[in-house]
Amino acid sequence: MNRRHLITAAAGALFAAAPSTASPADLRDDIEIVRRALALHPGLYRYATPGEFETRLAALRTAFAAAPSTEARYLLLSRFLATIRCGHSYCNFFNQPKALASGLFDRRTRLPFHFIWLDGKMTVTADPSGLGAPPGAEVLTVNDVPAPALLTALMPYARADGHNDAKRAALLGVTGVETIETFDVFHGLVFGAPVGGRHRVALRRATGEDLRLELPALGLAERQAQMKVGASYAGADPFWTWTVRPDGVAVLTMPSWAMFNSTWNWRAWLDARLDSLSGRQGLILDLRDNEGGNDCGDEILARLTASPIPRTGVERRVRFQRTPRDLDSYLDTWDNGFRTLGVGATPLADGFYRLTGDKADDSIAPRATRLQGRVAALIGPMNSSATFQFAQRARASGLVKLFGQTTGGNQRGINGGCFFFVRLPASGIEFDLPLIGDFPPGSPPDAGLTPDVIVTPTPADLAQGHDRTLEQAARWVIG
Repeated sequence: MNRRHLITAAAGALFAAAPSTASPADLRDDIEIVRRALALHPGLYRYATPGEFETRLAALRTAFAAAPSTEARYLLLSRFLATIRCGHSYCNFFNQPKALASGLFDRRTRLPFHFIWLDGKMTVTADPSGLGAPPGAEVLTVNDVPAPALLTALMPYARADGHNDAKRAALLGVTGVETIETFDVFHGLVFGAPVGGRHRVALRRATGEDLRLELPALGLAERQAQMKVGASYAGADPFWTWTVRPDGVAVLTMPSWAMFNSTWNWRAWLDARLDSLSGRQGLILDLRDNEGGNDCGDEILARLTASPIPRTGVERRVRFQRTPRDLDSYLDTWDNGFRTLGVGATPLADGFYRLTGDKADDSIAPRATRLQGRVAALIGPMNSSATFQFAQRARASGLVKLFGQTTGGNQRGINGGCFFFVRLPASGIEFDLPLIGDFPPGSPPDAGLTPDVIVTPTPADLAQGHDRTLEQAARWVIG
């Protein structure tokens, strides 16, 4: 599951500021820590052989020691970790030491509009700055660089499971949901600040007319002021929204399930809204911006089923019984029990241990008050952790119909559940290390989960503010 926001709170007080200088020998020692820490990664060889991994690591060791700056080292390590093809293994923006994070992320390089990659085209979704970038317009060039070339240059830095490039492209959009956007980070580091602090942008409206704009580059605080939602999931206020459409269909919009730091009683809030549904009134769950967090969706499935629902049927594995003690000082976490995660697990081939007992998956038990109406879920490539797993369970149960686009995550299994935050003493950089791997039976495809009904928005939809996916789901719910 996605633990970014829990990780932020747990790690923030643990990391010291990065040293201003580090010798090449010290930086090579950092990469030795990377090697030893990744030996604990359950998915390290899911998409690469040991030989391929060692070759990449040797290249990283040389380049990292010779890199001229923290920015260069951050890019090198990010690109290397992306080759593991694990959506939870990356230099977490939210976990870097404060001084290092300020230098890396608080740069006046950001484009002042929101966009997605629609069929490989950079397509404006919103213009919160009001500077004339029309929704639905295709961005042709940014500072004379063709938009497809931007995507090609940044894709190797984006995290995703397996070869699910739709998730990588989704992360490289700017949607106003995350306090630090993946595109902003890597675009700023790879391409730098625009000349004179202004971006030269060529666009083509959804109606075909071309447009050229000079737009001011934004800093981090200005970007965060444009967010659709609050900058934190902490607090006691409701984070989800519940609306009832004129046709009677209830829409539950859930931009995140990361409730680890929140004091909001989301279960009670959710129960009250589900209890308010009358008769066969239907429900739509909008999960399209939701990467994951807690298993909040299980509470809904429990209200739909008359018999227990197996969570996934996957085998949950780790690659260690107890962490090496001389490595422990580099491994921070919120639960020291993770250091002995594999104690009592069943040994398997190839260095794996199968988790058993309360560490293994169980089933979702039915709850007494069942919902009677149809339930649809809107899904897409951002669903790569708990929401990806929810989509799998919903599909297997037959109780929820899925609308939208193929999810993130991967049917071959994902890694997560428990984490170490690996901090490298010479460079000061942190990366997240997931500890539990899900391994499904058989030979599932190297892909996300395709919805029951595929719906792709068009530039005209964006220009007109028309939510095609929501409308198709509502028609089905009404019946």
